[in-house]
Amino acid sequence: MQFVVLLIAGWAQAISLAWPFGLKIPFLGIQVGQALWWLQILAMAVFVQSLLSAATVKQAAWRSWVFSTAWLCGSIWWLYISMHTYGGLPGWLAAFAVLLLSGCMALFYVLFLLPFKHLFMPIAGVNNAFAAIIFASNWMLAELARGTWLTGFPWGAIGYAHLDGPLASLAPYVGVYGMSFVAALLAVLLLQLLKSVLRKPNNPVIFQSAAIAALLLVLPKLAQPWALPLAGKSPAMQVTLLQGNIPQNEKFQAGSGVATALGWYVEQLEKVQTGLVVTPETAIPLLPQNLPADYWRKLQQPFKTQNNEGTSQKAALVGIPMGNRTEGFSNSVVGFKPTPSNLTAPYQYNKHHLVPFGEFIPPFAQWFIDLMKMPLGAFNRGGLQQPPFVWQGERLGLNICYEDLFGEELAQRYANPTIAPTILVNLTNIAWFGNTIAIDQHLNIARLRSIELAKPSLRATNTGATVIIDAQGKVTHSLARHTRGVLAGQVQGNSEITPYAAWVSRFWLWPLWFVGLACIFLHKCYSYWLYKRKNNT
Repeated sequence: MQFVVLLIAGWAQAISLAWPFGLKIPFLGIQVGQALWWLQILAMAVFVQSLLSAATVKQAAWRSWVFSTAWLCGSIWWLYISMHTYGGLPGWLAAFAVLLLSGCMALFYVLFLLPFKHLFMPIAGVNNAFAAIIFASNWMLAELARGTWLTGFPWGAIGYAHLDGPLASLAPYVGVYGMSFVAALLAVLLLQLLKSVLRKPNNPVIFQSAAIAALLLVLPKLAQPWALPLAGKSPAMQVTLLQGNIPQNEKFQAGSGVATALGWYVEQLEKVQTGLVVTPETAIPLLPQNLPADYWRKLQQPFKTQNNEGTSQKAALVGIPMGNRTEGFSNSVVGFKPTPSNLTAPYQYNKHHLVPFGEFIPPFAQWFIDLMKMPLGAFNRGGLQQPPFVWQGERLGLNICYEDLFGEELAQRYANPTIAPTILVNLTNIAWFGNTIAIDQHLNIARLRSIELAKPSLRATNTGATVIIDAQGKVTHSLARHTRGVLAGQVQGNSEITPYAAWVSRFWLWPLWFVGLACIFLHKCYSYWLYKRKNNT
């Protein structure tokens, strides 16, 4: 029975990140892709109760693993599509690979949650705020480990479920991991409250838990949100985002997807007249030296000096692979804009955070790569703090694909305010995962990055979601998904530096590690003091 309960609770926590069903429930505020903060807290409360009721450490470990695996599988199941549909892996092997990845990542939560059950709870008991803090600390440490160790894969962190909830106002201060801490804390407090009501209606713990929970929900709203007015606001820039909608199974095929992409993108880049044009990741799917004759010149021509009377008033950011066999290859963005001399090399951003198995091959994994029929490559890694693309007074901070999942890496660019990005730009090709909830999950990730850093975001994707997001994380312009089209709109950058960006750019995520470990250490000291006091009496 517990196994089924944990599977359901884990699945519920997964769908809290983005509602995956087409059914809308207006009175609950539920629509497709919506993050459901209350569902995440309920799901975790069920898990905590199961964890605390475990009779042995082994049973607690098993329950932690089942819940975490179910949650992570429910969050990243769409990897099956990339491996099976586009990679050619047998269905059973692709499904097993997703389960194996989820199960391995779940071990982080087993590792960090066992001390909560085994070492601390028997001494101090469960019905107190200190216990809730210890659980939240352990959960946050597990999230940090999963998100940073072994290159990191923090997709599905519970903080994203609170994107549209009361905890979103905490993002500019503590980021998604700090939000995860508070969310886990609320889940334990909710459990304490419900258990106290059922056992002893007049128990003071009811008032204690209710007061703390209410305070945690109200405080973020009282905190000054990083909304208007923002410091250093710039005039609005007119932008155009291109969505080629090239089918993934044709994208790298010379006779179909490649020809379509080369023809459509160069046509749109020449036609569009707004100040900035952005294409998706690898919109041009060939290396410059492999392009048709004169294509590279045609690609740049609309953005060069036009004549003696003036210059082109538009710029472009184009996704294209770069490099050669001697120096290596990179997943890149090339920036074109008018320059004083035609000899000036275009701007180039090279992807820093590469995808394991897709853009670099982990040790001992070549056999797995050989099973898939995918255009995988061993790419060079770009620098962590590459200069922004400067245009019309804005500093555009580039990131490619799931690089926007790593907010702490984007925040590194804000150590020097004079060159810090004023606008975020993400180029993505998420067609690898079909028309699935992965699109909404990635959109919610991008929205939270905008809130954390108080920066608008431009997202140009191959199949969706191609959108413009303002500095408060709201989508202001969007293009229909899985259509070929052009999205025109405007974006307004700013030079604001949020507290999150300020401390992460200097100290990385170490302050959160310190807080989590300090809470556990203090609790251990407190438990030891209680133990000595009890024995002395």
